[in-house]
Amino acid sequence: MSVKVYGIKNCNTMKKTFDYLDSKGVDYEFIDYKKQKPSSDLLNKFLEKTELDQLVNKKGMTYRKMDEQQRKDLEQKETAVPILAENSSMIKRPIILYPDTSLTLGFDEKLISEKL
Repeated sequence: MSVKVYGIKNCNTMKKTFDYLDSKGVDYEFIDYKKQKPSSDLLNKFLEKTELDQLVNKKGMTYRKMDEQQRKDLEQKETAVPILAENSSMIKRPIILYPDTSLTLGFDEKLISEKL
């Protein structure tokens, strides 16, 4: 099985994900948001499979530095997608896209294991 993994390479959660996938012998393609910004189309495809509030990383520094209006803009798909495309560190990581087109967000060993 081959999966696509989206995220930022220098992230502890990503390192756990890579280690886990490697330990399971899973073939994966890594897409680094810092080298290839996510397109609006890609983000909208993710949002077909998950809720906006699950896609937004509210624990990160970028989100915490935002003012109230910017945070409010992240509550509506139309205004959130452009913000996330420009500020990819605000996207939950990792996002793993499976061959059946389903996805998981964040490192949840049990959930990832069930999908593999």
